[in-house]
Amino acid sequence: MIELLEDERLDYLLAEELQIIQSPSVFAFSLDAVLLSHFTYLPIQKGKIIDLCSGNGVIPLLLSNRTKAEITGVEIQERLFDMAKRSITFNQLDYKIKMIHGDLKEMPSLLGSNQFDLVTCNPPYFSSKSPEIRNQNEHLAIARHEIYCTLEDVVKSSSQLLKQRGKASFVHRPERLMDLFMHMRNHRLEPKRLRFVYPKEGKEANTILVEGIKDGRPGLKILPPLFVYNQQNEYNEEVRAMLYGNEK
Repeated sequence: MIELLEDERLDYLLAEELQIIQSPSVFAFSLDAVLLSHFTYLPIQKGKIIDLCSGNGVIPLLLSNRTKAEITGVEIQERLFDMAKRSITFNQLDYKIKMIHGDLKEMPSLLGSNQFDLVTCNPPYFSSKSPEIRNQNEHLAIARHEIYCTLEDVVKSSSQLLKQRGKASFVHRPERLMDLFMHMRNHRLEPKRLRFVYPKEGKEANTILVEGIKDGRPGLKILPPLFVYNQQNEYNEEVRAMLYGNEK
């Protein structure tokens, strides 16, 4: 059994055959987390992974079936941290996934520098000065806006946590691409792979997926575009497989 609070619900991660606690008023993951989990490099047999801005633990859960590496999630909001912990326990993954309730900026001093093979992060997308912050509840505002961390904070901490030649994977918005690249290079993360995600063909990209290597050599690969929906407004085959597995 699992204890659900207030308006929480238990949703399925169908491709992974797992379940996760969600709440429309506190936090519910978006497709961006799924895209990032499938875009990122994974150490398969061993290694250490850390996910920053973990929310309700969706990315650690999504990665857990595809790697034997230790996974650590970091979330600053106590309520979201608690949701993640309960989901991990419900799925019997406490042996593999550890959650930390804390500020990502403090993780290098808490956990040590140069410790991880992979950092993933789905950070807040919007400036704390954005007018969109108005009329939002506290949980959603913190998850979506740079209130407790900036984009540079995310990149700096990621670089400090990574071993040399370790990899960092981020999902963000296209309008922040140059900011992201600037911060990555300033903090020893060389951009190596970039993929643009589009709602459908003929539309502008609304998401970017970026991978960098700590102290890597220059050389950026731009991957084929990913279209989420086809012209019939159904998930394209690649996205459908991410969400539901390879069932026909």
